[in-house]
Amino acid sequence: MGNETTAGARPTGDEKIRCDACPVMCYIKPGMTGACDRYANNNGELVRVDPHVVLDRTLAHGGAVVPFHRDGDWDGRLLSDAEKFVTAVGSGTTYPDYKPAPFIVSAEVNGVDMVTVVTEGVFSYGGVKVKIDTDRFIGPEQATVRAAGEAIGHVTTSEYGSQMLSLGGVHHLTGGSKKEGRVACEAVLDLSNGKAVELTIDGGSTLIVQAGKAPIVNGVQEERMRVGCGSATIGMFAKQWFGHADEVVVVDDHITGVLSEHQAGKLLGIRDTGIKMKGRRSTPGRYFQVAEPGSGWGGTNISDPLSILGPFDPKVAWPGLRMLLVSTTGEHYGYYVLNEDLVPVETPIPDDLAPSVERIRENCEPALCSVLFMAGAGGSLRAGVTENPVRLTRSVKEAITNVTCGGAPVYVWPGGGITFMVDVTRVPENAFGYVPTPALVAPIEFTLTLEDYAALGGHMDAVRPVSSLAGHEGLRELAPMQDNPWPLAWRPAHRNND
Repeated sequence: MGNETTAGARPTGDEKIRCDACPVMCYIKPGMTGACDRYANNNGELVRVDPHVVLDRTLAHGGAVVPFHRDGDWDGRLLSDAEKFVTAVGSGTTYPDYKPAPFIVSAEVNGVDMVTVVTEGVFSYGGVKVKIDTDRFIGPEQATVRAAGEAIGHVTTSEYGSQMLSLGGVHHLTGGSKKEGRVACEAVLDLSNGKAVELTIDGGSTLIVQAGKAPIVNGVQEERMRVGCGSATIGMFAKQWFGHADEVVVVDDHITGVLSEHQAGKLLGIRDTGIKMKGRRSTPGRYFQVAEPGSGWGGTNISDPLSILGPFDPKVAWPGLRMLLVSTTGEHYGYYVLNEDLVPVETPIPDDLAPSVERIRENCEPALCSVLFMAGAGGSLRAGVTENPVRLTRSVKEAITNVTCGGAPVYVWPGGGITFMVDVTRVPENAFGYVPTPALVAPIEFTLTLEDYAALGGHMDAVRPVSSLAGHEGLRELAPMQDNPWPLAWRPAHRNND
């Protein structure tokens, strides 16, 4: 059963067949697909519609595809084919999980017999983490994120120059209305497959996010993320301002920097200017809460940077004082000179100061959306690998078993279960699917030595060589992504010295 490429099916009197690839258990008419569009009734046989993806390193090296050859039936010997890696993309599932994984394949790598266990996991406990590289305010922390009006996640803690979203998960997929579950599943699936998704945030912005693309916030495509907070920007560029400006204020939603008060300015010998800042003073030269978050200067809601300044101290300031106000991306800037009344008057920026603004822009990385699929594989799919599932979990934590997602490297979280994250841009195209329970479907592969697989209590009678896939219909060979390590090169921790 572990070598089958289709899920189980039972013919009925009306020629429908029943699919057991997920808990929906669709009855499928001849020539039709199930609700997930992943399985179809082909003349009474349940078949997987999407092609099964195999990574081939000969393609990556520019060589021709080497066809599979074998004479007669396979005699059970382990055959070497280290240039091919069988992914779980299009492989099918193990549901209802008592049976071996759809493919348990062997290959000899540098004299070591390796095994890869391949299955598409059905994840109710799955979603995506979205990192949006921009200092633009998108919404308050903990605010609800919506797609098509339905709650699908929330805004989480922002990181350095990035806004973060957590989308999907079991409570949105199964804990709300049917529409909420369907919309959440569709949005997470599209994001995982690299498609653009429009989101709205309660009390915040409307976004279009897509893995590997710049975010669009309220209809405007972002260009860059901030170089750092206001204080960090002072530290980076203080020397370039020295002698060209008497005061510099770097406006930032989180930490606004003031050159004359900052330690960098003190070490350069910049004199006090008598500047008065609104907001809450932290350490010298660092101010919190100078304005509310927004889409203006430095991720604040201001359009007039002078609004965050109070009157200059007449005992310290002087007429002719030169001041640069700039945002953390260099997108906004202004140059001012104090008049006889110590009031800032905007003036064209001098030629010797303008390059510093351009330098800030140069040091800002491009705005980008990153999407990481995250799911817990600690459930029953482990039974498709071994009859004693906890051994697989321990094997992963002990670095005996390598976990990949469509051949891409993953990060496995510490603690219980097998909770993993993968960058969706490193996974083959359209690798993710869904079932209408609703739940996400994601490829997952477990690679280890044949010896360790036997010790794991694996399904040894289901092991087959890669070459046994010869003639398999719907097989699609792809070159692996060059940035991804070759999965079959995995060496368990205790075998590094072999």
